[in-house]
Amino acid sequence: MKFKTIALPHRNKLSADEATANARSFFLEMTNRRTVRDFSPEPVPASVIKWAIRTAGTAPSGANKQPWTFVAVSNPQVKAKIREAAEKEEKIFYAGKAGKQWLKDLAHLGTDEHKPFLETAPWLIVVFQQNYSIDEASGERSKHYYIQESVGLASGLLIAALHKAGLATLTHTPSPMGFLRDLLGRPKSERAVMIVVAGFAADDARVPDIERKPLDEIAKFIE
Repeated sequence: MKFKTIALPHRNKLSADEATANARSFFLEMTNRRTVRDFSPEPVPASVIKWAIRTAGTAPSGANKQPWTFVAVSNPQVKAKIREAAEKEEKIFYAGKAGKQWLKDLAHLGTDEHKPFLETAPWLIVVFQQNYSIDEASGERSKHYYIQESVGLASGLLIAALHKAGLATLTHTPSPMGFLRDLLGRPKSERAVMIVVAGFAADDARVPDIERKPLDEIAKFIE
C-alpha cells in the first residue's frame, strides 16, 4: 500500500553535552511549575492561548486521528455558569461522594468545594476527547483509537506550553463533567476530560509545601 511521505523536518544534531544541558535546563524550568489556585484577574491575550493550543495539537495520536477539541473560554458569563455547575458537583463530592480515603488524601492540599478561580482566572480551556467523528459529506462515523492516551499527551503539552509562556495553570476535573458539553454546545461524540485554568498567579498566591518523587522512585534504567 502506497502512502504519502515527506522528509523529516531538519533538526540540528546536538552533542551529548548539549543534549544533556538542554534536557536539564527544561527540567529546571518545569520544576517551577505548580498547580495554582490563587489567580490574578489580569487579562491574558488570546494569542498566547492560541499558540499554546497549537502546541497541544502537535501531540502524537492513534492513527493520527487527533481526537481532541480545546474550548477556550474568557467570557465572564460563561465562566460564571461553569463555576456554578462545577461547584454543585463538587459540593456533593466533598460531602461524601469521594469517600473517606480520597478526602483524607486531599486534606493536605487544602481543597474544598469552592472554586473561585473558575471566574477569577482569565481563561478556562476545556479539553474534550472526541470518541468518534462524523464525516460531514457522507455522514459516516469514523472510529478513533487510543483516545485517552492521545488526549493525555496533548494536555501535557498544553500545560507545558502555558508554563513556558509564563502562565500559571490548574487542572480541574469536576465529576461528572457532562454539564460542560451542554454549556459549551459540544456534540454527543465528545466528552469533557478536564478544565485547564490559565492565567497569571495572584501576587499573594500560595501553594502546598509538597515534593516530587526523586528519579529513582519514578524510573528504572536497564542498560
